[in-house]
Amino acid sequence: MKADRWMRLTLAVILVAGVTMIFFFRDRLSFELLDNAIREAGLWGPLLFMMLYAIATVFFLPGSLLTLAGGALFGPLAGTFYNLTGGTLGATLAFLVARYLASEWVGRQAGGRMKQIIKGIEDEGWRFVAFTRLVPLFPFFLLNYALGLTRIRITHYILATYVCMLPAAFAFTYAGYAGRELARGGEGPIQKGLLALGLLAAIFFLPRFVKRLRQPGAQGASPRGNKNK
Repeated sequence: MKADRWMRLTLAVILVAGVTMIFFFRDRLSFELLDNAIREAGLWGPLLFMMLYAIATVFFLPGSLLTLAGGALFGPLAGTFYNLTGGTLGATLAFLVARYLASEWVGRQAGGRMKQIIKGIEDEGWRFVAFTRLVPLFPFFLLNYALGLTRIRITHYILATYVCMLPAAFAFTYAGYAGRELARGGEGPIQKGLLALGLLAAIFFLPRFVKRLRQPGAQGASPRGNKNK
């Protein structure tokens, strides 16, 4: 029991230290620095990028910045795969950290409205995870830790995260790719830029579409209503 307590304390210290370091040294983080590191890694570059993405996610660095960088570095297709894999790995690590550090304490302390919210999320399970991943309005790095405080199954969390982050991952990856093409003055930069804007607009419109699908009676309500009449 004492060893477990020390493990939790050590993990918490590492987490706080990592977040603090990123906060104070954030001005030194740049695309050029990342680009040079990936180039020097050679064939290991994609693996290094995914590892950095995962670590940055655990330490609260906004995922959209790295997703744009992934598109600029690797292109729209490979970049989407690397972004999605690194992001899911980081989201899973953050989920497990939160579950190990505080899920039991939150379960004991939660009451009233908070307990109802947690139970509602747990009842929804993978559907809630899918909704929050499809609708990129929730802070990614905070959501990973918040979901770790629930009893959602880890397999459901990972699968829903990987699959349902795909639309946003591709849109932001393509935006990063289009931005670098515009800077280089490559072929068709205007068309690529317009396509990137269209993809981002579709992602931001997605919340309304998903909300309509989730409304009670959105599917299958009219046939029963006509039958009762």
